[in-house]
Amino acid sequence: MDDVGVSAASWTFEPWIIVSLLLLAGIYLRGWLQLHRRLPRRFGAWRLIAFQSGLLALFLALASPLHELGERLLQFHMIQHLLLMMVVPPLLLLGAPVLPLLRGLPRPVLQHGLKYVFASASLQRLGHFLTHPLVCLFAFTVSTVAWHLPALYELALRSDFWHDTQHLCFLGTGLLFWWPVVQPWPSRLRCARWAIIPYLLFADIQNTALSAFLIFSERVLYPTYATVPRLWGITALDDQAAAGAIMWVPGSVIFLVPVAVLSVQLLDSSRTRFATRKKVNYEAVKVD
Repeated sequence: MDDVGVSAASWTFEPWIIVSLLLLAGIYLRGWLQLHRRLPRRFGAWRLIAFQSGLLALFLALASPLHELGERLLQFHMIQHLLLMMVVPPLLLLGAPVLPLLRGLPRPVLQHGLKYVFASASLQRLGHFLTHPLVCLFAFTVSTVAWHLPALYELALRSDFWHDTQHLCFLGTGLLFWWPVVQPWPSRLRCARWAIIPYLLFADIQNTALSAFLIFSERVLYPTYATVPRLWGITALDDQAAAGAIMWVPGSVIFLVPVAVLSVQLLDSSRTRFATRKKVNYEAVKVD
């Protein structure tokens, strides 16, 4: 790669990525079509769009020039990580993927294979544990902080295996983190909705702290970026600061938008309950 631009060769058309994403897209579409006919309000077109957009964002994170550019500039690596942790997971979960994916599978697979897996009490207990908000927040925080420590980050840059492991951790813990926020149907609430506000704010605080660490550091934290050929004349330290800014600003927006939405919903709910109680009391007085 040179300073002129990113060529078509920068796209990473790994067969396992393409086949896996197309397979998921097809299975979801098949299941969604069945559910949309029976439950059109619950499985509207927007759910299909959200899930397929999540798969598209995942494709861009793993196969687009972002991957190649991330080897030379930390800021592009950060964009890739934001997609995996904060864009792909909520989009996939907004598609309420559990039932469409199950219904989209061939009937023999569901009847003779997965039925026994999902009937397992051990698996149900594990799922119940993993989707607890405190577990989700802990896993997301530990994964984010640990993989941005210089030793582990450098390990991922040097090894394809550890690089893939890093991405799987980001995607997996991202799905866990956003599960209590999105609460994909038909999953049940594990905590009061107001508790999701401090949940998101805590995640934003750790994101801000890590971003500030990158922005204000006076030395290059990841030596690999000091040795690779520089693109567009950007120094390694400026690149590091830009990566921190990308993590800080878009990351905070992604955390704070649902905080605002939840706050409005909770206020509207409180007003509705107050108006209902007031009406009931008024009617009771009239009857008396």
